[in-house]
Amino acid sequence: MPKRETPEEIDHRAQRIQAAIAELSRLRADIEAQGDLAPNGCYIARYQARGQKHRYWYYQLRANEAIFPKTNKHHEYSRFQHLGKAGSPAH
Repeated sequence: MPKRETPEEIDHRAQRIQAAIAELSRLRADIEAQGDLAPNGCYIARYQARGQKHRYWYYQLRANEAIFPKTNKHHEYSRFQHLGKAGSPAH
């Protein structure tokens, strides 16, 4: 049978949870203050392109829906936005 927690243990766990929530809220505010965030439903994916002699790794922002405007066609949208290689300004 599982051990029943004492009220002190429950109170201590509640305090730890509240401290973790406060820390996560602070981290989220710090990230939001740094600049642009990806829209909801987006994630960063790494993909490989092969040249004649080398393989290159690039990053792209992928979305669940087509939300990124295409550069060569007006009023059309894509699910992917190229970010470039690691260390580039877009990445």
